[in-house]
Amino acid sequence: MAQPTLERPRGRNSRLDGPADAPVVILSNSLGTNLALWDDQLPALTARFRVLRYDTRGHGGSPVIPGTCSVELLARDVLGLLDARKIERAHFVGLSLGGMTGMWLGMHAAERIDRLVLANTAPRIGAAELWNARIDSVRNGGMEAIADTVLERWFTAGFRARAPQSVARIRAMLATTPPDGYAACCAAVRDADLWPGLASIRSPTLVIAGTHDAATPAAEGRKMAERIAGAYYVELDAAHISNVEAAPRFTAEAVAFLAGGKT
Repeated sequence: MAQPTLERPRGRNSRLDGPADAPVVILSNSLGTNLALWDDQLPALTARFRVLRYDTRGHGGSPVIPGTCSVELLARDVLGLLDARKIERAHFVGLSLGGMTGMWLGMHAAERIDRLVLANTAPRIGAAELWNARIDSVRNGGMEAIADTVLERWFTAGFRARAPQSVARIRAMLATTPPDGYAACCAAVRDADLWPGLASIRSPTLVIAGTHDAATPAAEGRKMAERIAGAYYVELDAAHISNVEAAPRFTAEAVAFLAGGKT
């Protein structure tokens, strides 16, 4: 197996793991996390794929860029990363904000995307008032001002009780996200409405939803799968961060789909 490579092409912190000659899978994190969000999936994915993880701008080791940003800018960051790594085409797995990034790529850069996994996401997430309040909270009180409330939406009460170490790991990602980077990406979610172009996606697509997800309800996932021609839909017994709460099932479904299953 090739040694992992860590780089920051075009300012994005990224890591490449897995066999050098295997198909590439890009993993795109949610708002308030970083590339370590995918640690549970990495062993199974690197057994079959070259895995490119990266930190969304303003998150993890990627720089904070002044001002707001948009889903289009986040998607163009991915294209820049692919160009810097000299990768022509790749599969793409995105969760929440990462899923919105994947939708934009499926609509506007289909020639670069093979298979697409859209997890715990929606073309439009929440009302503007929610995001404006969230932005004000982190700018005035830092990430600790929202951390506990966000964690309650990200995981079910049962999972928080039985897996405190997993929850603490994700909480640490959230708490250490730069407030300005988080706020900028909140604005990207607030301003995005990808419903009008969703039906233009032609990449084979798997939509994953969580039965208990209040942030991006399962009904939205089913609606997405109906709108994207030929899409498959899987619903997990989890809340918003389903790749952690339901890691074995999430991993099995994603790997089987990316390897060519459900065709």
